[in-house]
Amino acid sequence: MNNTSAPNYIFEANEKPTRPLHQVPLIVATEESVKGYGCLVDDPDTFEIEIARWPAQGWRPVDEGTGDEAGWVEGVFYGEWRGDILHGSNEAVNGEYVLGWSCDPQQAQSETPSVPRDQVLLWHMNYHPDGGQMFYPLDNKPFVVPVALPGDDLTPEKVVAFWCDGSRGLYIHPNIWHEGIFPVEDKQRFQDRQGRVHARVSCDIGEEFGVYLSVPLKR
Repeated sequence: MNNTSAPNYIFEANEKPTRPLHQVPLIVATEESVKGYGCLVDDPDTFEIEIARWPAQGWRPVDEGTGDEAGWVEGVFYGEWRGDILHGSNEAVNGEYVLGWSCDPQQAQSETPSVPRDQVLLWHMNYHPDGGQMFYPLDNKPFVVPVALPGDDLTPEKVVAFWCDGSRGLYIHPNIWHEGIFPVEDKQRFQDRQGRVHARVSCDIGEEFGVYLSVPLKR
């Protein structure tokens, strides 16, 4: 089934149904393991993200030096657990999101955790064709980022998750499927830098595949 409308990111968890879980492999982020998806970042202040040239509409090419001039935007991305529910907000693009849950959304509590936070049940992923994106931890704590390689034929089996120890940031190339950053602890802040156009292509995992992605938080 094709997703033809923009997803609603703000909702009550119990609005989502119970679904089977697909287990996502957890991979420790190293220079070697993140190749193809992006790279690790040591100095966020000097790191430049890729901006993708606007695609040609036909056989006439886009003029050299044009189509990639919008640059990037930057702000703080916040990941925060509220009970069993993981919320995200991104100052760079004025975004607010319900990212997932630590248990069945029909049972998820918003005040206090009802289960150990050892997973995120993920309902959605997206990619940005206009530019790459950098996440740099401002609190130096571990975090997890789910990703998949480019291509609109996304399936749950193509998703992996990188566990980052919090000492370095993670950069992903344009067109890499991803979701917001998952803090391992209660809340965390990240320096976020991404393309200013902020084109976004989405996949509602639950609706398209009838499952939630179970993304581990602990090594």
